[in-house]
Amino acid sequence: MSTKLKIAVQKSGRLQEDSLEMLRECGVRVDNGRDQLKVSASGFPMELFFLRNSDIPQYVADGVADVAILGQNTVTEKEKDLEEVLPLGFARCRLSLAVPKGTIYTGINWMQGKKIATSYPNTLHAFLKKQNIQAEIHEIAGSVEIAPNIGLADAICDLVSSGNTLFMNGLEEKEVLLKSEAAIFASRNMKPEARELLDKLLFRFKSVLAARNNKYLLMNAPNEALDSIINILPGMKSPTVVPLAAEGWSSVHTVISEDRFWEIIDQLKAVGAQGILIIPIQKMIL
Repeated sequence: MSTKLKIAVQKSGRLQEDSLEMLRECGVRVDNGRDQLKVSASGFPMELFFLRNSDIPQYVADGVADVAILGQNTVTEKEKDLEEVLPLGFARCRLSLAVPKGTIYTGINWMQGKKIATSYPNTLHAFLKKQNIQAEIHEIAGSVEIAPNIGLADAICDLVSSGNTLFMNGLEEKEVLLKSEAAIFASRNMKPEARELLDKLLFRFKSVLAARNNKYLLMNAPNEALDSIINILPGMKSPTVVPLAAEGWSSVHTVISEDRFWEIIDQLKAVGAQGILIIPIQKMIL
């Protein structure tokens, strides 16, 4: 029997959706994943396990699964010795302390002796210990935000993305314990054959991530402005310059990163670039 990479993903929820979409962009197709706990993929030698989010770190640590797509916050909370192989840039959030609006918050020392509700007791305990704060931790499986309103706790420690849930429950974010995103985590006891497959999968993941984080840029430019334009462009190596039929003009092609996009566009316009086109990149092989 040929070796298959065993990968664990969330059984349900947004992280599962984003993980499966990422795999689809890598040419890996999964059928009936929502109805089965174990399914073989096509397009890559892989088996997927659909598991409860909180159980996944243990499965990977034990070698039942070779790798997992999982939030960094979950691995930190479960305190398992896993290898973080590649951050994926989605499911970004932060684990934060929040208090009721109107609270006269004087800093982290305000938490001394308080009751804090959370689904992340290990991470919270480690944070408070580092800050020399002694507080009473109430572990709650869900709906942490209502704890102050029903008198169960003075504050909460929970995941925050947009902050809308805190706002709707009359809470204000005060301290960030950690920032998190989805990442690929691997077992430290992976067999060589599985590691080889993981390396091949990582190549696909990195190509997709590079495409997501970059845009293909092309523009028309007067030849006298070419030196200025080339100096502005942070291309992979150097931009491609192609003469146009119109005398004195060239077409310039390059790749720019998403985070510097508007800054660069403004600079290009200022030195005379025209007809600027931005094209999404489907895959980017580095």
